[in-house]
Amino acid sequence: MRGAPRPGAGLLATLVGVVLACLLVACSSGDPRRVPTEPITSPADVPSTAKAPAIGTYVALGDSFTAAPYVPRTDLADGCFRSDGNYPALLAERLGADLADVSCSGATTTDVLQGQRILDYDIAPQIEAVTPEADLVTVGIGGNDFNLFGTMIDLCTAPTDSELADRDGSPCTDRLEAEGRDLRTEVAQVEQNVARVLRRVTDRAPDAAVVLVGYPHFLPPTGEACDILPIATGDLDLVREIADGLDRAMRDAAQAAGVRFLDLRAVSADHHICADEPWVNGAVRDTERALEYHPFAAHQEAVADQLVRELADNG
Repeated sequence: MRGAPRPGAGLLATLVGVVLACLLVACSSGDPRRVPTEPITSPADVPSTAKAPAIGTYVALGDSFTAAPYVPRTDLADGCFRSDGNYPALLAERLGADLADVSCSGATTTDVLQGQRILDYDIAPQIEAVTPEADLVTVGIGGNDFNLFGTMIDLCTAPTDSELADRDGSPCTDRLEAEGRDLRTEVAQVEQNVARVLRRVTDRAPDAAVVLVGYPHFLPPTGEACDILPIATGDLDLVREIADGLDRAMRDAAQAAGVRFLDLRAVSADHHICADEPWVNGAVRDTERALEYHPFAAHQEAVADQLVRELADNG
């Protein structure tokens, strides 16, 4: 919310501590590693000059990769931790559109349709913001279902003094197998969940352009991880497989619902957490730029730019 006061540091820390487990990627606080000081480079080598069609009303639904916590300035937003520099705000400004941004950190597909509870706040179902008057609806959801990404970060990354720090073995994979949990099966079910949300959107706004926004790379596509993404070597294949599977599930959900899919992995392969110009933060909390394992402003700018291109090419 532009112009809204930023919550105090104490309130922010309290809120984050309570909702971390339900954010898209669970985060670890108090990490001793250095917060990066190099500026995050603009994501586009050449800014888009594409002209998108006229959009009067734009509705944004999504989780924390849409809400963008700690990308200044962040509004408490009844516990949703929504930035006024997130891609919906940037896109609305570029389009000259009236924006209804109801994205909320921690949201699942069920939350979008049924509402969400954070702290003492009851968050209305995001779907209620979608009306027949909407010209554009973007949806960024799916990673929180079954706590997929949260599970990978909770179990597959750890501080430098932990068992994962030496990169040996596959402790995350071994633990999941011991618990009898099959992330691959859960990923397959995400497709149905996301498709259900998309069909509700198109039912409520039959004339709107609807775009499902994918997630970017956070792990290097090949090779090992890095100090700010401490994943054991033996777990890399599992984490990559789940991330790839989630992307396919979302792509298939968009196709099943007859809406567009914005492929961010195609443009983010060189901007993973360990890259020189990352779009996603690692295992550090920077209250001026991004929550742990959450997008920097560069990611939000990239999404807005890609959406302008998508609308112009398919307007």
